[in-house]
Amino acid sequence: MYLPKPFQQFKNQYPEISRLYEELGVKCQEAGPLDEKTRYLVNLGISIGAVSPGAVKSHARKALEHGATREELYQALLLALTTVGFPAMIAAMGWVEEVLIAEAV
Repeated sequence: MYLPKPFQQFKNQYPEISRLYEELGVKCQEAGPLDEKTRYLVNLGISIGAVSPGAVKSHARKALEHGATREELYQALLLALTTVGFPAMIAAMGWVEEVLIAEAV
């Protein structure tokens, strides 16, 4: 699994906080009825709104790993257009493309 260097550094520097953060993430993922693919598509949308390249790429990867299609990723991108705006959506489209290209290799 790909982990960005800053996150690896965080894990090494603060292992207990990192463990608790990861536990919280698991609990949030398990807290409702959404299936894994849907949860990662929701997370992708949230990441687009936050204009977070790392989170967009991570959640796009995870959505693909859990069965999302290219078309579903693009719909998530398009849904962001009217909520967060064209610049954020276009930036996120580039980040998702990077993931799709890397996955194709």
